[in-house]
Formats: sequence, C-alpha cells, structure tokens
Amino acid sequence: MSIESGTRDEVSELQCSIARSAIGFSAEAIPYILPALDAFVILLSCLVGEIGYHLVIGDPFELLPLWAVGSLASVIYIPRMNGGRYYELLESAKPRLELREILVCWFTTGLLLALFAFLLKIGAAYSRGAFIIFYVLTPMALVATRKATKAALAQAVSRGTIGRRDTVLIGDPSEISALEKGDLLAFCGAPDVRRFALSPADDDLQRSSEDVRIINSAANYVRHHNCRQVLIALTWSDATRIEFIRDQIKALPVAVRLVPDKSVRALSDFIWSARNPAPTIELQRAPLSAAQRFVKRIIDVVAASLMLMFFLPIMAMAAIAIKLDSPGPVIFRQIRKGFNGKHFVILKFRTMTVQENGPDVVQASRDDSRITTIGQLLRSTSIDELPQLWNVLIGEMSLIGPRPHALAHDSYFETLLSDYAFRHHVKPGITGWAQCNGSRGGTPTVEHVVERVKLDLWYINNWSLWLDLVILIRTVFEVLRKRNAY
Repeated sequence: MSIESGTRDEVSELQCSIARSAIGFSAEAIPYILPALDAFVILLSCLVGEIGYHLVIGDPFELLPLWAVGSLASVIYIPRMNGGRYYELLESAKPRLELREILVCWFTTGLLLALFAFLLKIGAAYSRGAFIIFYVLTPMALVATRKATKAALAQAVSRGTIGRRDTVLIGDPSEISALEKGDLLAFCGAPDVRRFALSPADDDLQRSSEDVRIINSAANYVRHHNCRQVLIALTWSDATRIEFIRDQIKALPVAVRLVPDKSVRALSDFIWSARNPAPTIELQRAPLSAAQRFVKRIIDVVAASLMLMFFLPIMAMAAIAIKLDSPGPVIFRQIRKGFNGKHFVILKFRTMTVQENGPDVVQASRDDSRITTIGQLLRSTSIDELPQLWNVLIGEMSLIGPRPHALAHDSYFETLLSDYAFRHHVKPGITGWAQCNGSRGGTPTVEHVVERVKLDLWYINNWSLWLDLVILIRTVFEVLRKRNAY
C-alpha cells in the first residue's frame, strides 16, 4: 500500500473515532424520555392542584384519587401527542413551540376526563375546585417544559453531543461531508451517527480493495453494537459502487437505506419533518422488527423452559446410554454461525465416534460407519438435538429458524449461492420451515442446498407467530415420519 493510501486510511479511522466520541447521548432514548417527562408534569400538576386547593380551604384529602386522575390524564394525553410525532427528536429540536397543539390536546383531554368522571360516577371523589386548578395549571406547565426541553435539545444538537448508536453511515467522503446536521436529523432522527468514509482513490482496483476493508470494519461495528440500520451516502449515478456495497453488507440483518445525494437534495427546498420524513431508498429490509424479536424471544424462553422440564428424564437416559455405548463425552460441541454472523457453540448429544470441529467436516450420510449404535436411535428420533434447548435459553438460537451448518459448510455454501448469507438475518433454530418440508439431513448436492436456502428465506420473509406454531406442530409429525433422518 502506498504512503498516500496509508495516510487516507489513518484519516478515515480518525474521522470514525471522532464521530464515535462526539456522541454523548443516544437519540433513541428521546421518544421515551419526553413522554415520561410530560407524564411527570401532569401528575405533579394534579398533586399540586389538589393539595394546594385543600390546604387553602382546610379540608382533608386522599392521595389515591389524585394518582388515578393524573395517571388517566397522562394515558389520554401522551398517545394523542405521540401520534403526531411530537416526541421525535426531529420535531423536539425545532425552535417553533407547538403552543396550539399542546393547548388543543390538553383541553380535549380535560373534557374526556370530565366525561369519564360523569359516566363512572366518581366526580365526588375529586373536588371541582381542585380539578379547575389542575385543568389550568397543567397546560402552563406543559408549555414551559416543552420550551425548556426544546432549548436543551437544540443546544445538544448544535454541539453534536447527541446522536444515534444504532445507526451507521457508510459513504463517499465528499457525500458524507455534504450531509449537514439537519439532513441527518431528517434521514435517521439524529444529528450525528457513526461514520465510515470509503476510499477516495481514483484507481478502481485500489478503491475496491480499500472499500472492502472499510466495509468490513463497519460490519464488525454493526455486529458488536447491535445496530439496526445502515445508511449509504453515495452518488446515485454510481450504480456499480452502490451494488458493490450492497453485496458486501447483505449478510447484516439490518435495514439498509440509500440517502439522497447532494445533487438530489439540491433540487428540493422542502423542509423535512417527523410528519413528512425525508425519502430514502430501501436497499434491504430488516427481517424482524424490535417488537417482533422481543415477542419471539419471550416465546422461546417460555417454551424452551417447559420443554427442558418435560424432556429432562429422556435426556438423562440418553446421556447414560451414550456413556455406556462408546467412549467419549456425552455432549458434542461444534462452532456454528448464528444471528448476524456471530459464532456460537452448538450442543448436541454425541452420536458419532468422531468429533469434527474445524475446516474439514464430513457430513453424516445414510449407513455412516461413524455413527454409534445408540447414535442411530438418537438421530432418527431427533433426541440428539434436545441439548440445543440450552442454546435457545441463553439466546444463541431460537426454537424456529434456519438450521445452522458447520463453519466449513457455511463457507463453502456461501461461495455457491449469493443469497446464502441472508440465512443469518434471524437466529438459527432447532427446527425450521425447511425441515418441515423434508429438507433435513445432509446436503450432498448443490440442488439440495438451493432448495434448503429457498425454504429458509421464505420463512424469514414471511415470519409470523402463527407460522412458528405451524412449524412446531408439523415438526412433531416430521419426527414421527423419520424422513431423511440418519
């Protein structure tokens, strides 16, 4: 590598380091902090209004009705404001104070509170005088709080101390430098993100080589920090480079979006807002949303725990049988590639006389001489897979997903199929859509691999809780059929 190229590399790394250190607060927390602050203001105003009123007139009061009214007011007010993207950083950092929106939303909230009190006949538990004070005091407190938070967020944005930790920006140095804080706010909801500047070299071969190195650094960062999206900043006319970068990062289970280049942005003077977000081109869709991953994880933990308790006697008998049948450990461990390409150690009951875990792994075949006597029974009934329930519990696997292959086979299959890497967009599973459709066991030909990958990708693109339930039920019948089980 030339001295000039090495200097560029150092500058690129320095820029990335500066971008990381500048982000002192995560923009992802803003939509949660601001509604919590409004809820606190509403509840405090309710307490101040009720307690102040009763102290003046000298009557006793109870705290429980106050908490109930304040909480109900928050439940009504906050979702209505959130529906207009009121709590997004893009809106919250703007200087314009949404006075009309706050007043309209609050006064309609008060009318709904009065209606609920009438319908439920609970008005006697909360005095009218205290309610009027609460009704007048709260909007003033909400407006003052909004004004203060806007000033604080605008100052944080101008200083560059707020950004997104779940977003990475990859692009041409000239395109990245042309992106202003307002542009980034419109594209990802934060004025700063982690940046990885690609090579500015004119020579195509040198540029491609340096781009691969930089993209690999970005991919490692995405995996290590569990980022959720990648923004690409390139000239839209450079279709070759866009396709090259897209191909390099397709293994990452994140959304990939191409932002408008400076020429496209110059054609429009439209002011982006949370209600009218800036358009981007979606090059790759994230396989599962955060909410879907959470639901799937809860089901995995609950179901795996119940299954472990149910199958524990069978697993204990299997362990004793393995120990009596042949020398060697009870559990077979092998490194596999999981979600986001991360390596993990898969657990299985040992069914062979060998324990291959390296660059050369020979797939099991029908009537394989390496399979032990008890191993034949365990493999035909899929009991050998039961230790993977522990992999599910600790989060390395899911009950349902593409079956993980040995690293040696993964590397080989990736050279055969360009879409193979998409299998790592979700957690690997103990069973999956491919296995329910007869694609289990070995993959002796390219056609077998193509069919399995096709089924796995269909599952990823069509995931639902209902589909997972169907796969679990069909797995039971597939195990009983013993199709391709050896």
